[in-house]
Amino acid sequence: MKPSMSVLGTGRMGSALARALLQAGYRTTVWNRTREKAEPLTALGATLAPTVRQAIDASEIVIVNVSDYAATAALLRANDVAPGLAGKLIVELTSGTPEGARETSGWAATHGAQYIDGAILATPDFIGTDAGTILLSGALEPFTANETVFRALGGNVQHIGTEPGRANALDSALLALMWGALFGGLHAIAVCRAEDIDVGELGRQWKATAPVVEGLVADLIKRTGAGRFASDAETLSSISPHYGAFQHLKDLMEAGSIDRTVVDGYDAIFSRAIASGHLHDDFAALSQFMGKA
Repeated sequence: MKPSMSVLGTGRMGSALARALLQAGYRTTVWNRTREKAEPLTALGATLAPTVRQAIDASEIVIVNVSDYAATAALLRANDVAPGLAGKLIVELTSGTPEGARETSGWAATHGAQYIDGAILATPDFIGTDAGTILLSGALEPFTANETVFRALGGNVQHIGTEPGRANALDSALLALMWGALFGGLHAIAVCRAEDIDVGELGRQWKATAPVVEGLVADLIKRTGAGRFASDAETLSSISPHYGAFQHLKDLMEAGSIDRTVVDGYDAIFSRAIASGHLHDDFAALSQFMGKA
């Protein structure tokens, strides 16, 4: 028989999770601090629980998707709620830190509950589809026993390790890649505006150059993993030409009064690497200067 499910938190993402479970035929109970946000799910077959404790009592698996781990703690660690967690599987799909995941996992164990921590690498419209990606970490046994449940949430669900904090750590790493691209996009737009270039042209040229950038990032990750920091016959570009072009960008931004907050951070990393003698090494050598300042 399919396990019964409860979803705590029915914002856009939590509602998408609940809808995917309902569409897959799981008996699903929902709870939200603002009742009105959960009520539309009842039309799809969900049961609306008036309290957190009643939502937990209704199901074998409890999925939590709220604002942060502090909000999760406020819900689950309440005196009238915590005793009801024994024997349950808690699936934390709230964004948080690796340390927060490890602490919550330990707390759940002391209360007799199993715990899996997860990171959703998708927007709500991808939940329940083959392309939906969710990373999960923690004990392998409850994942294996309930893999069908997790597959209902996304076709690309992956258990990436038994250390509870791993999913959130990898999530942060991937977000760093995303924000690098987004802030780079903001810089590019600012340069175009300063130089009276239509951003539509930027979009067209980005489509042409995106594969080059993707290849550079893939090579950076590969070379860093192998510790291949010195330039060699397979180097795509060394620090030197990047730094030369970077000076032109700084000059342009200065002339155009474009905010340099993020660029100045790049400059500091370049400067530390060059001062240590890495000017002509592969760009991957910069990874050695992304730890302590």
